[in-house]
Amino acid sequence: MMIPARILVLGSGGREHALAWRLAADGHHPEVLLAPGNDGAGRCFERLQVSETDAPAVVAACRARAVDLVVVGPEVALAAGVPDALIASGIPVFGAAREAARIESSKWFAKDVMRAAGVPTARGEVFTEPREAIAAFARFEPPWVIKAEGLAAGKGVLVTESSVAAAAFVTECLAGGRFGEGGRRVVLEEFLTGEEASVIAICDGERHVLLPAARDYKRAFDGDVGPNTGGMGAYAPTQRVDADVECVVSESVVVPVLRELAARGTPYLGALYCGLMLDEAGPHVVEFNARFGDPETQAVMPLVGGSFGALLASAAAGALDGAALEIRPGAAVTVALVDEGYPERVRGGGWLERLDDAESQADVVVFHAGTARAEHGWTLMGGRGAYVTATGVDVEAARVRAYECVGGIGGAGWRCRRDVGEAVAPAGGGRHRDGE
Repeated sequence: MMIPARILVLGSGGREHALAWRLAADGHHPEVLLAPGNDGAGRCFERLQVSETDAPAVVAACRARAVDLVVVGPEVALAAGVPDALIASGIPVFGAAREAARIESSKWFAKDVMRAAGVPTARGEVFTEPREAIAAFARFEPPWVIKAEGLAAGKGVLVTESSVAAAAFVTECLAGGRFGEGGRRVVLEEFLTGEEASVIAICDGERHVLLPAARDYKRAFDGDVGPNTGGMGAYAPTQRVDADVECVVSESVVVPVLRELAARGTPYLGALYCGLMLDEAGPHVVEFNARFGDPETQAVMPLVGGSFGALLASAAAGALDGAALEIRPGAAVTVALVDEGYPERVRGGGWLERLDDAESQADVVVFHAGTARAEHGWTLMGGRGAYVTATGVDVEAARVRAYECVGGIGGAGWRCRRDVGEAVAPAGGGRHRDGE
């Protein structure tokens, strides 16, 4: 078993804080570094002042600190080719190479891979001209699902029954440059209905193991209304993904995709996030992400036992050691604490009081993202500030615990959803978005 003694986690958000927290909990107590990390995570982990997208600087830092394994968090680092630079330098890295990571950075590339691999997914077409895209509405029944074809920080999707709103979104992307290079093409997809699930596979290019399935909440407000966000919370596991569904996901989604990418000369080594819509016909893939989900990771990590570092190191080496993974019983619920105007009108200036008291509670951990230490507690520096994660014997117990802690947090200028983990009717189209 490959056991890394010093691990560098690339990224600055709550996902990276959660990964570092879980890696540090391995029985052999590895040293975990963050680059660049954030103020909250920096209380427990050394931060390196290196940008996660600066490949030469990351390589130099790894050499200077004798890093045994790099774990890549955000998609921007994958798209920047940081794993490629590390591999070329002989530094072990758990993160997909840039060409393989196109399964996230290019939705049309992902569609092509799925078509070739026979993976169930929504019918779609791609466009570069507004007039052609708008004319194609007639070939799809509303609601229309329109996606910026490239990376758009979790905000590049519109699901609407309004042809006026759909046309405006297409025009903003293709003619107005709303999402920059990520929106130079748009994908029009059929609308899928069913129940959502997120399944993350740890892959070594050929083999894989699945982490506990999660359910995330992308809409801004309770009841799954409002605009899409980077993620307002999540819970794991979701009972909808039982052992039988896991087998279907493995055999009908992950294995065919790994084979297809390997056949194209771009073997996939990293975390493959499968955003699924489940219905009576089985799982359909709505999207792939080429990394751990955010905020799903914050809910999944407390359920991961065994030697997580050894698992990732073995996958990075192309020799997956599935025995390194253990799944802990129980459940976890994660609630995001965000700027009150998030996602479209982030005001700034908010703060969180007594957040440290929350994380001192039993069965609770707080993962930081866009926060900075201030005299009155923690200042919100971005859209998503922090995540309260609680564990329990089941989802309901974890949900109650999480909101007990959230209820004790004061301050101003922040909000959260109050329905994460509640029993809700299956939602249609909720996964039609560019995930974050």
